[in-house]
Amino acid sequence: MAESPGEFQWRETYFLLFPSDRRPTLTQVDTALSRTDERCQLKNREADDAGYFESVLVVAPDNQAALEISYETGDAVTEQSLELAKQLKDELDTDRLKILMQADARLDIMHFERVESSADNEWGESDDDFPELLDPTCLLLSVEALAELTGGVPVDPASGSVLD
Repeated sequence: MAESPGEFQWRETYFLLFPSDRRPTLTQVDTALSRTDERCQLKNREADDAGYFESVLVVAPDNQAALEISYETGDAVTEQSLELAKQLKDELDTDRLKILMQADARLDIMHFERVESSADNEWGESDDDFPELLDPTCLLLSVEALAELTGGVPVDPASGSVLD
């Protein structure tokens, strides 16, 4: 994350797979993410020349988190989608399976945790004595909003499972 090197540590990445003809504009993504939590800050917003979404950084100070979201497409995405469809064919309903089989685009949603320095705070105690907990609310609400926007299927690639 270029926003604040050293302040954030990567925790996990979710994929949101969908057909590229459902690619949202930057304005649509801004609107969807802004509705999730008004305290979230959208930064480094990028679109292509036609206004379609490329990437955004979502900073959620109250959640001790940030999300870096980017658009990906290509043969690797198509292959990954088909492989997931094969793996999950017995677990998914027909509609979700069809979406995975047609998916040739993906949003990568990388979740970062804010890491505080170990310097002493104003009371002379280590910050480690009172750690701020990572709150996944921003991540979960953002994935849900983007899945609704794109009609896509959210996947945790580490476990190979679909998020409900």
